[in-house]
Amino acid sequence: MSEKDFYQVLGVERNATDSEIKKAYRKLAIKFHPDKNPNNKEAEEKFKEISAAFDILKDSEKRAKYDQFGHDAFRGGSSSSGVDPFDLFRDVFGGSGSGGFGSIFEDFFGGSATGGSEGMRGNDLRVSVSISLEQASSGVEKEIKYSRHLECSSCSGSGSSDGSSKSMCGTCGGVGQVASNQGFISIRRTCPTCNGSGVTIENPCSACSGDGRKKNSDSVKVKIPAGINDNSRLCSRGRGDAGPRNGPCGDLYVDVQVKTHDLFERDDDDLFHELLIPFTLSTLGGSIEAPTLGGKVTLKIPSGTPSNKTFRIKDKGMPNLRSPSHRGDLYVRTSILVPQNLSKEQRQKLVEFGISCGEKDFSEDSGILKKAKKFFEGEQ
Repeated sequence: MSEKDFYQVLGVERNATDSEIKKAYRKLAIKFHPDKNPNNKEAEEKFKEISAAFDILKDSEKRAKYDQFGHDAFRGGSSSSGVDPFDLFRDVFGGSGSGGFGSIFEDFFGGSATGGSEGMRGNDLRVSVSISLEQASSGVEKEIKYSRHLECSSCSGSGSSDGSSKSMCGTCGGVGQVASNQGFISIRRTCPTCNGSGVTIENPCSACSGDGRKKNSDSVKVKIPAGINDNSRLCSRGRGDAGPRNGPCGDLYVDVQVKTHDLFERDDDDLFHELLIPFTLSTLGGSIEAPTLGGKVTLKIPSGTPSNKTFRIKDKGMPNLRSPSHRGDLYVRTSILVPQNLSKEQRQKLVEFGISCGEKDFSEDSGILKKAKKFFEGEQ
């Protein structure tokens, strides 16, 4: 699938209606159809590109996913990459399945239309937002405050004072770029006179110095989906800088950082927790409460449970980003809590227990204490 912005491929704004998107596709499909451009590989690739873009934007569900996640919404899953551009063309224009479009071309290829040049697209912007693991699990809406270039209110984005006219830039001849030769290499740069717009303004707007935009504070509410991973990137279409002189807006990219958690470690959709249990519980068995993101659950501990024993608690992990109804698992790894600073009475009872097991030497290097150490470390 092409990595180009689908809205730019079709030449429409991001808030374009369904009819505007379809109209743009019809115009481009006719222009680049292989039947009109025989043996033209470039036109053929362009035809496939606009077909892929239209296949996404014509579908409200696909378009909503694309507006939020960009091309990442269709990686590794269903996408438009498998769409047959000729089938798509037939669906829009009609016609038989044989591939013959004679009547279509007779109706539509009679003339062509040209449009004026558009303003330069504004810059994409990038911001970061931090969320907790709990918020990543449930999903959350965050209001993000940032600064961006917005349309100048004094000149409505035109860059010119009331009544002033625009003329072709004399430096670049309206192209927006100037070339400089360095030996055999020709390098093209943005025109320094018109900043790439191709025009100069007789009386620039005093509020924005002719740029058509001014820096302002802005905010946007971003829906962060359940199951999102650390260092994921979301895209808010059209929320970047406004383009100079009524140019289209760039996009806003939101980098999501998931904070580390005091109790859980994450591996994709699974969570891991180290649970301290008393040595008496590990020896005798019983039940203990284990934490989850949704509250505590009761975990049964069999008698003779060693340290580093792992228990799996199903469906208590993170929701899957693309299928939130499916959750990962929680893995609880035991760590034996050995009592420190035993009282005289407690030590005596433990010695008596050792004697009942046939132990006689209670030094740290032998006897029951040595065996207990092996047991707590999970050795058999």
